[in-house]
Order: sequence, then structure tokens, then C-alpha cells
Amino acid sequence: MSGTHHSDTHVQYELDTATWLGPYEPRNTPIAVVKEAAELIIAGGLKAEALEDARPAQWSKLIFNSSVNGVSALTGLPHSPHFAAEKDLSDLGHLLHDLIEEGKTVAAAAGIKLHEDPWQMNKIGAVTNHPPSMLYDVRHQLPTEVDFLSGAIAREAQRLGKPAPLHTAVYRLIKGREAAWNFKDENNPVAARG
Repeated sequence: MSGTHHSDTHVQYELDTATWLGPYEPRNTPIAVVKEAAELIIAGGLKAEALEDARPAQWSKLIFNSSVNGVSALTGLPHSPHFAAEKDLSDLGHLLHDLIEEGKTVAAAAGIKLHEDPWQMNKIGAVTNHPPSMLYDVRHQLPTEVDFLSGAIAREAQRLGKPAPLHTAVYRLIKGREAAWNFKDENNPVAARG
């Protein structure tokens, strides 16, 4: 499920998919509580799915969000058909596919079997023209969540001794954009530090 917040009483519902709910890992939340929460969401007219182990869903969403949000923040495009197109060399779908495959490789190395395929999630969401949160952050020069998305995949890959050059590059490029917002003296030489 995704949506766009317009006001405190108006959220535009954009994608009719289930909200995944699982136990909060450090606390060992009983599955009965998770199921009760899912039932409340369903009773409210939305879709929900209670999961005994949330990690496969978390990783599916992490790979999807890190790929889509990162490319959106760097290109200025909302999640749109550009993100699934793979016909021409310049199509962004190639990059999204490669980012997703790289994330899946890291998840597999961590012993995670994904709940859903992030590439399919991308293709479904690409018809919404939804502006991801990181695009909003970049447009408004706010701190992004890149540390928790591409940065998290890059750090996990490093911990596992696996390469993740694309997620590492996206992470560094977005951190560079954040740094640029406060960099005002581009025409002045940097003083030597001694």
C-alpha cells in the first residue's frame, strides 16, 4: 500500500496492496497480537497480512525502497513507468533491475528468502507516478533516509564480504547531494590545514 499525504484528513490511496505486519524483532511480539492488528486494518477496509517472521518482507521492502527511492532522489522523477522500462539503453528500468538484483544477492548472502520479488513490486508501483519520500526530502533539502536504505544494503554487503557497488554508489551520491545543500563557497579555495 502506498499513498500521498495531502492533509491530516486526506491521504490519496495509490496502491491496493496489503500492509505487511510482523513481530517487532527484539520484543518477540506474540503472533496473536500481530494478527489482531492486521484484523483491525482489514476491518477498516484496507488490506493487511500478518507474518510470523517479518524479515523476508522487510528485506523485500528494503530492496524495493532503496532502489526506487534512490533513483527517484537522483533523477527527480516520481515512481513512474520510466522505472520499469528496459527497451532502450537509456531506460531507467535497467538500473532499477540491477539495483534490485544486487539487493537480492545481499539478502541471499544474509540467509533471507524474500517475501515478494522487489522487481515485481517496482513494476506494479511504476504505474502510480507516486513521489517517494526521498524525492520529497531532496526537493525540500531535508535529510534523507538513505542511511537506512541503500546505506543499509551497502553496510550489510560489506559485513558479509559481498560487493554492492550500485547501492554504495547511490548511497554516496545522495550523501553528496545532502552535503551540497550546505556548501556555499564553491568559488573560494579551501584553506590549507596544517
